[in-house]
Amino acid sequence: MRSGPPKPLDALPQEARPLVARVLEAAERRQLAVYLVGGPVRDFLLARTLRDVDLLVEPRGDLGAPELARAAAPPGAQVVAHERFGTVRLEAGGACLDLATARAERYARPGALPEVRPGSLEEDLLRRDFTVNALAMPLTAAARRGRPAVIDPSTGLADLAAGVLRVFHAGSFRDDPTRALRAARLAPRLGFRLARGSGSALRGALREGAFGAVSGERFRAELEKLFAEAPLGLDPARALRLLAEWHVLGALEPGLALPAACGAPLRRLGRAVAEPPWEGERARPLLCGLMLWLAELPPPLRRSALARLAVQGAPAEAVVGFAGQRDALLRGLGRSRGRGASDALLAPLSAELRLALYCAAPPAIRRRIQRWAREDRDAAPPIRGDELLALGLRGQAVGNALARLRAAWLDRTVRTPEDLQGLAQELAKRGRVAHTRSASPRKPRSSAE
Repeated sequence: MRSGPPKPLDALPQEARPLVARVLEAAERRQLAVYLVGGPVRDFLLARTLRDVDLLVEPRGDLGAPELARAAAPPGAQVVAHERFGTVRLEAGGACLDLATARAERYARPGALPEVRPGSLEEDLLRRDFTVNALAMPLTAAARRGRPAVIDPSTGLADLAAGVLRVFHAGSFRDDPTRALRAARLAPRLGFRLARGSGSALRGALREGAFGAVSGERFRAELEKLFAEAPLGLDPARALRLLAEWHVLGALEPGLALPAACGAPLRRLGRAVAEPPWEGERARPLLCGLMLWLAELPPPLRRSALARLAVQGAPAEAVVGFAGQRDALLRGLGRSRGRGASDALLAPLSAELRLALYCAAPPAIRRRIQRWAREDRDAAPPIRGDELLALGLRGQAVGNALARLRAAWLDRTVRTPEDLQGLAQELAKRGRVAHTRSASPRKPRSSAE
């Protein structure tokens, strides 16, 4: 853990510092107490890179986070307030800050969204998921008055040093079961473990059936972060393995599991999200992850799991059909000879299907997919459709000829624009002959025939 300099403001993302300075200047003029809270404090104390800025504002009269954000916003900034939760997002110049008015909350029933009201700093910190996320650092004079450099209303600093995730009370996972998915993300990312008492709290929530009361959209949002946080050091396979060991997957949907066969592809996906194997396209990590994970489960279970997670329409069909497409494409790529044949198989695929296929493929085919994406995907043969039209080709024949010409160019069977033009003329001649034959009237058969 960090024990001295640098200061937290110096550790914030470079692009966010001018915007934070504006917020703090506006807060000082209004004598508002503003704190850095939650994950950024945790990561600062662990000497990890800070990627987010979460600020907490103690309300004073009618002043809170929305009023402060509007006062500090530079020209052209975007201020998006969520009145129900007392939060506001401030975006300007490529920087993004999250501000919240200090609040307390209560859960009307297990799994429900919390009911919030204005509260004190301590009430706000104690409503959080884990003690290591309930730390605050004062940033303004009003916040520093009578406060230590790190405010810890529970055992956050001790748990940070011990490397454990601890909930605040036995009903924590019952109140909000999505905290289990957050624990599965944080534990492998930070190298932490779930505290013994917190494990008992999770088992209690599972016994009580608390997970059934939570909407699929909320669980899907947590899974989206699980697959997207690879740049932060998270291995999605490890996070899902924890959820399986904690019996959370089966609580989400009966029979849902993590087959051993999907472990290696999911680890490759994590590496690919952290360091993309090629540039120029973005694949949605959640969709890729669901393809790789659920492909090893029976189709009816895939559908029921997707329905539970509120994944519908084309994304759901893409996940359900991935196993069959994967097997057919891998066979096709294994048999294909030449770069043109690989291009014909890979070019029509969505970005998600292509990345999932890459993660599921053996090494030789992964190299072939990577070479296609880096070298062949954007390679354009020096001939256009209008040139084929000028040669007399029409309709589908134009598309077929362009595909043949592209394959020949990628396979290097033609190496110069002149050779490509010659092949185009030959294809056009064949097309005209075929069209003439199909258009010629057939001689009627005689009755003797």
